[in-house]
Amino acid sequence: MALTERQPQPEKEKATLRARPMSGKAVVMLCATSFFVGLLLSGRTGLLTPPSSDPSGHGSRIRLFEDDCDQSRRKLEGKPDDIMKEVSRTHQAIQSLDKSVSSLEMELAVERARRNGGLGLAAPSRGLPKAFAVVGINTAFSSKRRRDALRDTWVPRGGALRRLEKDRGVVVRFVIGRRATPGGALDRAVDAEAAATGDFLRLADHVEGYHELSAKTRAYFAAAVAAWDADFYVKVDDDVHVNLGMLAARLAAHRARPRVYVGCMKSGPVLSQKGVKYHEPEYWKFGDEGNKYFRHATGQIYAISRDLASYISINQPILHRFANEDVSLGAWLLGLEVEHVDDRSLCCATPPDCEWKKQAGNVCAASFDWSCSGICKSAERMRAIHSACGEGDGAVWSAAAAV
Repeated sequence: MALTERQPQPEKEKATLRARPMSGKAVVMLCATSFFVGLLLSGRTGLLTPPSSDPSGHGSRIRLFEDDCDQSRRKLEGKPDDIMKEVSRTHQAIQSLDKSVSSLEMELAVERARRNGGLGLAAPSRGLPKAFAVVGINTAFSSKRRRDALRDTWVPRGGALRRLEKDRGVVVRFVIGRRATPGGALDRAVDAEAAATGDFLRLADHVEGYHELSAKTRAYFAAAVAAWDADFYVKVDDDVHVNLGMLAARLAAHRARPRVYVGCMKSGPVLSQKGVKYHEPEYWKFGDEGNKYFRHATGQIYAISRDLASYISINQPILHRFANEDVSLGAWLLGLEVEHVDDRSLCCATPPDCEWKKQAGNVCAASFDWSCSGICKSAERMRAIHSACGEGDGAVWSAAAAV
């Protein structure tokens, strides 16, 4: 009986709890919470159900994603030829844009240099004569016979030289500085030769000397950039045979690229022994004894594009010169975004090598003897080599890229 009497007590407590009224504050909080939850649910529903023309209102984000995938799939399911044409057009557009951006960057650098007082000579100006390639032939005061041999072979004379420059955009000049004591007999002889032939580029501030070849190369690019607005600037020694038409054709293949460095790339040993040819006094900068140089174009002939020549022109006072001219140029370009082009057509050997290649239909752009770092006894042999390996007098007019 005692247990029976205690059972109704919990029921009485529950009734008491149900009968207790909620406070006004709790009612207000409950209403506010319900209101905001409703707003959130309404907004999410709007996000999940975008506007649709379906009158049933059953559109969804999933359907939108499916539509996008269907459109992309239909584009990719086109004909392979159409896809390749589109890829080719896109690639060409990117190349053109890259070249335009590069030109604008160079113009901006030139303007900054001018405002800051300038670093060296100015880069190409729109007011300069346009050219496809400027070919600078490195020569010396004692090399009159070599120059005459070139004029008798691959360097045009007089009116032909001017027509080549005007009609095909190929400028050819012998590059020379001055003597340590200007005004002497050798200076006067070169002045008279230049007046008669009109094929010299004089470097007024450069003093000639065997150990000054790096400085001469730097001065040449600065002077050429200041005189012509060209796509390419070529340096060649006066004991090398060149087929100008083939050279122009090889360079034209890289015309769309903004920063190219074309030549026969090599990586020879760094010579630390004093008294030997090509000794490098700063050999320790290239690592331990016995190391090799970084890749660079051999010095007999090479070409660089406009932007690189402009870079050298603007920054020439702070470009370090090593003992060897070709190494110096390679060092100046090593840290830049440059495309190195290893073109073996620029370093054929003399006959029979270049002659066999010509007979096979592979005319060389340049030929020389590695043993002499040029053509051995070039003044005597140049005419015979030109007869055996020359491309023909009319080749330059058909192969050269017009401006």
